[in-house]
Amino acid sequence: MLRYLEVDTQIVPNSSPVTELRDLDGLLLSGGAARVGITGELGNCAAFLGLDMPILGICAGHQFMARHYGGDCGEADQPEFGAMEITLVDGGGVMFAGTPETQIVWESHNDEVTIVPDGFQVTAGSPSCAVQAMQNEQGDRFGLQFHPEVNDSEHGARIMENFVGICHASRDV
Repeated sequence: MLRYLEVDTQIVPNSSPVTELRDLDGLLLSGGAARVGITGELGNCAAFLGLDMPILGICAGHQFMARHYGGDCGEADQPEFGAMEITLVDGGGVMFAGTPETQIVWESHNDEVTIVPDGFQVTAGSPSCAVQAMQNEQGDRFGLQFHPEVNDSEHGARIMENFVGICHASRDV
């Protein structure tokens, strides 16, 4: 999706050393088959979270971010696969700017954030997953349980555009 937004992107394994990353405006910790709620591991993502730039965690990246900052994640009572309706909390913050209070997103997860880290707030939830999205107070760490990068998330493109805008604004400071 980022390439459709004409963003210069680079895909690197999550095992890449930080020193091998090129100059970045932002970082996306993507989802995948990792079971963060079981293993607690996700490559070199802990080092990535030490970088001074906006970072968006999606699915497993969201779960890892929560645990890294002192929250927790675990097996979902109701794993979600497919379309789900989420509701924004207090407008959803900057990541959800320009999107409606309720929206359909695409889910694919067995694990979920169960404890939000100190300094973070929930920005979206659903009846079966209370922490569909979160962001930190500084406005440079964001987590999404769902997948905005797929066409089935009805406002996913706008959410990704908002993250790109956050990255550009951070760079221009």
